[in-house]
Amino acid sequence: MSGAATNGRPVAARTSELVRFATAGSVDDGKSTLIGRLLYDTKSIFEDQLEHVEETSKRRGDGYTNLALLTDGLRAEREQGITIDVAYRYFHTPRRKFIIADTPGHDQYTRNMVTGASTADLALVLVDARKGVLEQSRRHAFIASLLRIPHLVICVNKMDLVEFDQEVFDRITAEFSGWLAKLDIHDVTFIPISALHGDNVVERSERMPWYEGSSLLYHLEHVHVASDRNLQDARFPVQWVIRPMSDDHHDYRGYAGEIASGVFRAGDEVIVLPSGRESRIASIDTYEGELEEAYPPLSVTLTLEDEIDVSRGDMICRPHNRPVEARDIDAMVCWMSERPLSGSARYRIKHTSRTALAKVDDVRYRIDVNSLHRDQAATGLELNEIGRLRLRLSAPLFVDEYRRNRVTGSFILIDESTNDTVGAGMVL
Repeated sequence: MSGAATNGRPVAARTSELVRFATAGSVDDGKSTLIGRLLYDTKSIFEDQLEHVEETSKRRGDGYTNLALLTDGLRAEREQGITIDVAYRYFHTPRRKFIIADTPGHDQYTRNMVTGASTADLALVLVDARKGVLEQSRRHAFIASLLRIPHLVICVNKMDLVEFDQEVFDRITAEFSGWLAKLDIHDVTFIPISALHGDNVVERSERMPWYEGSSLLYHLEHVHVASDRNLQDARFPVQWVIRPMSDDHHDYRGYAGEIASGVFRAGDEVIVLPSGRESRIASIDTYEGELEEAYPPLSVTLTLEDEIDVSRGDMICRPHNRPVEARDIDAMVCWMSERPLSGSARYRIKHTSRTALAKVDDVRYRIDVNSLHRDQAATGLELNEIGRLRLRLSAPLFVDEYRRNRVTGSFILIDESTNDTVGAGMVL
């Protein structure tokens, strides 16, 4: 593979901030073209990739460089016209690095959107200007609100096919805004675009002088994501206990993991759950050396001033700000398995670095993601359905409400017999 990016400039060694966004849309609304356009216009593809796309476009008789081919990586997907799983793409600008989770549009792929969007800072939903707001558009917005993705961008695509008509854009904006008012989403931006021609994608379009907002890339570069992270509640799930075997460090004992939320500083008072033992942070170690303070999503090793028995699955937090120790939890669960949720079955629950057994105590209701109707007569969940469950656990977990903390408020359910992930849950 050729190493030179299309613009020949060396890649910036370090860009400031990482932004993750998930894209969702219905079939044929131009999602692959939009992602291809972002990659192409930010010079994030290699020359040989571009040559391959140009050759394939010619061979297919497209009559233009079909940028959708950049993201249609799986041959089966190209042949069938469907996206099979979540694909991750990467690009960067001098301001930010971006990870795109490209999630499928079909309603039978709700689970893929939940997977791809679970860590996103922003969700980007495409709407075809000719078709307007579809059932799937509403579904995608509902899932974004359920996952508490802080920022939502609605791209009204294919404006070139409706003569860049402001009335079409205004009508779709009004209709979608009415639906969004029922959901818990606070930051929504509507942008009229033509992914095929690049209008309002990287540069402002002269063909829509009536639109006064920014281009999509400008919005992605400037949307404020740092304040979305929870820096109040210090939570550190222990993933690994480090005891070096060499004589030089025989008394070293560190606790490694990724900071879920909050800020940890050397000298801070902390408590270890479930034991309830208190101590202070002696040091915050990383591969590059010691840190004075650490915050999410840094992976670090904490050492404590006192010798305490700490093991994988324990949680280090503040004495006066602790998660809830719960043996029963209420949660919204998206069901991801072909085998329906059965009330009598036992599942394994994985939450941060801790696992336990879980039994479904009660199916409170199943939610119709198109009408938001709550079906309280439901007794189970089928593949891609979402419902509110009450779970009884074999051992306590240290949880926060998902709305407050997306890391300590989420979990997965695993089928004991197959080891498959069957559900993704958010603690209420």
